[in-house]
Amino acid sequence: MIEISHIHKTFSEKGNRVEAVQDVSLHIAKGQIYGIIGNSGAGKSTLVRCLNLLEVPDSGEIRIGEQRLSMKNGRACHAETGAPLTEREQSRLRRSIGMIFQHFNLLDRSTVFENIAYPLRYTGMSRKEISDRVDELLALVNLQDKRGAYPAQLSGGQKQRVAIARALASRPQILLSDEATSALDPDATESILNLLRNLNEQLGLTIVLITHEMAVIKTIAERVAVMENGRVVEEGEVYDVFARPREEITKRFVASASALSRIQKLMDEDSPMVRTRPGDLLVKLTFTRESVGEAAISAISQKFGIAVNIVLASVEELRGVALGGLIAIFTGDPAQIQGAVSYLENSKVEVEVLRRG
Repeated sequence: MIEISHIHKTFSEKGNRVEAVQDVSLHIAKGQIYGIIGNSGAGKSTLVRCLNLLEVPDSGEIRIGEQRLSMKNGRACHAETGAPLTEREQSRLRRSIGMIFQHFNLLDRSTVFENIAYPLRYTGMSRKEISDRVDELLALVNLQDKRGAYPAQLSGGQKQRVAIARALASRPQILLSDEATSALDPDATESILNLLRNLNEQLGLTIVLITHEMAVIKTIAERVAVMENGRVVEEGEVYDVFARPREEITKRFVASASALSRIQKLMDEDSPMVRTRPGDLLVKLTFTRESVGEAAISAISQKFGIAVNIVLASVEELRGVALGGLIAIFTGDPAQIQGAVSYLENSKVEVEVLRRG
């Protein structure tokens, strides 16, 4: 379990005080895949680096499992006694938290085996124990045949697999992923996300994903926090955040991962697809878990005698639950159109009017 309470972190840049993280509190359950999303400069990477004390917060508390740390004057202290952590205690904490990065951070002149073995060299393990552990990790990330290869001989996805294996060498219970798929092509991204999901299930890993891509969050995360200007502005289960985003920044992120995102461009260009006549209604319908199985469109056509012209449609699955979206133009008698809207809302379909003809 990870619990962050009222964390603050500031930097000084050219005489200016930058508040990178402002009063952030989060609860991440053991074994959970948790996403933190935000634009560049939102503070998400700084927040994650605070978890393993690569950046020490100015104030606040962090709980990792049973260990509670209190931040005082830029130092990490034991919450119970107030005593500062020793260098050895900080090193032990960092070893318990693996971390992977966007650009892999591999040693170019070392083989795959040597890269993975590197964090084990000073742990007191014998050469055979290290070799056995590296082979175990290579099998875990499906790179057994690359044991003697060098990073230059690997694809981007393979390099990230090596980085993941190295991060897991000391058997951490937490894995931090800082934009780990941002430098990869779509196929490699899908492969790495599938690997992370499998590691979460096989090892019970708690995974914290930092990203600016909502598609990554949608693929594997269970909960998500949205950061802007150093603050968490929205947080919740991924399904709920996708279905009902509240903040403008969240709505933009959700739209970026939706097939319905083209609607704004079509409206801006006054495309024939979205032109309405007097009395028409251009609407966005969202079908959540409460309404996704309903035959609502055929029902309102028959019940209210209106024409429904579907412009865009999308159905996706988030953590095994369907979420549907539809952009349509309602044409017919205004009173009947209003009746159809009321019927949909009573059927738990969320209706947003985009344009009135």
